[in-house]
Amino acid sequence: QLQLVESGGGLVQPGGSLRLSCAISGFTLDYYGIGWFRQAPGKEREAVSCISSSGGSTNYAAAVKGRFTISRDGAKNTVYLQMNSLKPEDTAVYYCNAYVYWGQGTQVIVSS
Repeated sequence: QLQLVESGGGLVQPGGSLRLSCAISGFTLDYYGIGWFRQAPGKEREAVSCISSSGGSTNYAAAVKGRFTISRDGAKNTVYLQMNSLKPEDTAVYYCNAYVYWGQGTQVIVSS
């Protein structure tokens, strides 16, 4: 059964850091590229970052470039999103995606 499970969200102060995890089952990381998306209240879902199936290529949205880092651990079949220098506008539900498959999301709230 193909499944993506996000974790690591929470409440953090502006300037803080969080690391999100996307644990994958049902396929290995070299089969699909993995993307992180987010959806803030009242807004459309937007792409944040992605990593290729080989792990050799990454991309970032302009709003997070230089602050967020996507990575993966093949042994754990898990993709991470390290988020530093968080801003209130990063508040959203964060989802990981592979092809047509989505996780349930993890909430990130950046607030003082």
